[in-house]
Amino acid sequence: MESADLRVFEAVARTGGMNRAAAELNTVQSNVTARIRALETELSARLFDRHSRGVALTPAGERLLPYARRIAWLLADAARAARDDGEPRGPLTIGSLETTAALRLSPLFARFARACPEVDLAIRPGTTAELIAAVLDRRLEGAFVCGPVAHASLIEREMFREELAVLAAPGVESQGAATQGGFARIVVLRAGCSYRQKLEDLLARRGVAVPRTMEFGTLEAIFGCVSAGLGITLLPRALIGPVWRAGRVSLHALPPEEAMVSTVFVHRREAHLSSALRAFLEMARPGDGFGEAPRTAAPA
Repeated sequence: MESADLRVFEAVARTGGMNRAAAELNTVQSNVTARIRALETELSARLFDRHSRGVALTPAGERLLPYARRIAWLLADAARAARDDGEPRGPLTIGSLETTAALRLSPLFARFARACPEVDLAIRPGTTAELIAAVLDRRLEGAFVCGPVAHASLIEREMFREELAVLAAPGVESQGAATQGGFARIVVLRAGCSYRQKLEDLLARRGVAVPRTMEFGTLEAIFGCVSAGLGITLLPRALIGPVWRAGRVSLHALPPEEAMVSTVFVHRREAHLSSALRAFLEMARPGDGFGEAPRTAAPA
């Protein structure tokens, strides 16, 4: 079994057809078909079921596909390692929580851009669940997420700790008033957001039911809905300063055991650590705060 055969197999599985795979691989369909048949013969297993719209993986093909992808990635990673001469250069794609990017990362990115001008840095926002999946799937070299993560395939480094607080409409005097009657509507980012999960857990511990959840894609939309009295949310306290000082929301502190959360940086354990990522991590020192976020002097 050769890596070239597995590459053809992976392309057919991903595109769902011999013709589509041949076009992607810049070859003819007969060559793709011959390689798949030879691979099936070698393995004594049918890898695809043929149908009028293309092909579908058999159970044997489903079992083989992760290995084909892993081998392709290892070969590509080996080539990257061989070309890496120790000078930070080329693309570096990092993921981040939207709140972390807004609060912490701009000074770090500015320093890194000045120190490593040959690196093409790209930032991809997402929820903790989305970013971890992207790192595991090798679409990101690393990501800032809410920790702890504790995944066997990832290395995580705690970078800093954040204090969370509950936001409610202006004039709401306490968390109890915001959840009067044992019910609360919550205004949150999409599923997979760690702060959303923490808010749901916090309310569950207090016996507060959540009959309605409103999902939005931006922090500004969340601030607007909370300000209008449509629900409550949970976010890093430092992020809330401008909207709290403008009187758009009320701010309610949490006990330390519920308020403090860690932000960690994760990257794959077995992947080649590129010179660009190594330089980035040397600059992103744990505990540095990356230009410490301003605290919000709000009432408890």
